[in-house]
This record gives sequence, structure tokens and C-alpha cells, in this order.
Amino acid sequence: MNTKMLPYMLIYLTGVFLSSCSQIFLKKEAVKEHKSFLAEYLNSSVILSYLVFGGCTLLTLLAYRVLPMNYGPVLETAGYVFVTILGVVFLREKVTKKKLLALLVIFAGIFIYAF
Repeated sequence: MNTKMLPYMLIYLTGVFLSSCSQIFLKKEAVKEHKSFLAEYLNSSVILSYLVFGGCTLLTLLAYRVLPMNYGPVLETAGYVFVTILGVVFLREKVTKKKLLALLVIFAGIFIYAF
């Protein structure tokens, strides 16, 4: 791996993390009661989440200026880890043995690909 690529990998992973945070905000908003159908989609949390998704797309495009395309899918799998951790912290979700095993397989895949 070229050391020139490391900042761009971090940019890509930042986008993945922010995207995962947006998913958590949308999930929290989805379980709330809303006054109307429009209020369900036209509120600050939902709009902000979709703006962050757009920003994440721009971060991905920036990262791909240097990163080879085959790095993307591997780095994107970090989103599963981020969503699981954020779900435990903010949504009080439980991590089952199957989820933990799946996360270990993801880590192993990233590790194998990196080396």
C-alpha cells in the first residue's frame, strides 16, 4: 500500500462513519410518532441525515481520486461495524453471538485483504 493513499482511506472511512451515523438518526426518527405523513419526512433530523448522506458521497468521490476502485468495497464493510456499535450505544440494541461472529468475519476479511 502506498502511504500517499492513507489520507484518502481515512477520508473514505470518515464518509462511511458519517453515513452510519445518519442511518442511526433516521432509525431514531422512524420510531417516533409524527403529526402527518409530511411531518414524518420534512423534519430537521431527516433532512440533515440526507444532507450528510450527500456529503458522504462527495467524500467518497474525493477519496476515489487517489484510491483504486477495488479498495471501496473493502472499506465500505466498516459501515457494518460502525452501525453495530452505534446501534448498541444509541438504540440499546443487543449484540448476539451471530452478530459478533459476523463482525469477526468482516474484520478477518479486511485484515486478509490488507495483507
